[in-house]
Amino acid sequence: MPRRVQVLEKRTLTPQMVRVVFGGDELHDFGAGAFTDHYVKLRITPPGESEPRTRTYTVRDWDGERLTIDFVVHGAEGVAGPWAAAAEPGDELLLLGPGGAYTPDPDADWHLMAGDASVIPAITASLQRIPAGVPVHVLLEVDGPDEEQPLSTPGDLRLTWLHGGSVAESVEALDFPAGRVHAFVHGEASSVRAIRRHLLVDRGLPRESLSISGYWKRTRTEEGWREDKAEWNRLVEADSAQGAESVGCFAQGAKHP
Repeated sequence: MPRRVQVLEKRTLTPQMVRVVFGGDELHDFGAGAFTDHYVKLRITPPGESEPRTRTYTVRDWDGERLTIDFVVHGAEGVAGPWAAAAEPGDELLLLGPGGAYTPDPDADWHLMAGDASVIPAITASLQRIPAGVPVHVLLEVDGPDEEQPLSTPGDLRLTWLHGGSVAESVEALDFPAGRVHAFVHGEASSVRAIRRHLLVDRGLPRESLSISGYWKRTRTEEGWREDKAEWNRLVEADSAQGAESVGCFAQGAKHP
């Protein structure tokens, strides 16, 4: 059932990131905490429209009473961004959730986290679960230096901010440490697809070592992306199967020149 929540406070983190803190009696049994990629579905009615639209956002923090969500804002573009930019204490909306599936594996030798601005809240929450001293490579693509945020972790943080660069190319160029990696890669669908194929095919990582999904897709609204995602999942599976077949054929040929 939807929960009605109220805005308690709002502040600007960067020129394109706004933090909104929610509260309300209907959050009394909100079940976030098991995962670090918990998300909720917000029901937002744009100005001039009669029906709400659903937008999915990561839980940045939940302390048992206050729910924090960070919004990427690009002016008047979109639905949730403009709402967050204009939000005032006392404003209300409905939300569903939480959902979630990922938390860093405490037994991994090192961690890889990569994506764009949309994944910063999940990565920030996930960094707090990295065991002390364990290496964690974080590669984040943002629009410029003003969009960088302070990140911290008990682990050994190796942070790279990319300004207009390709996070996929940066993952491909990364000198992987020895040992078992647990990877968390989310964000724009095309970039995620390229990284997924690289990790599974070129690096040979097992699927169980990956949490990877497209949060959004360029040129598509969330409604459009929901329609596309089943086909996207089919295509990325085909990518991996084709890549694995190519690797197998190459290996076979190498044995029999």
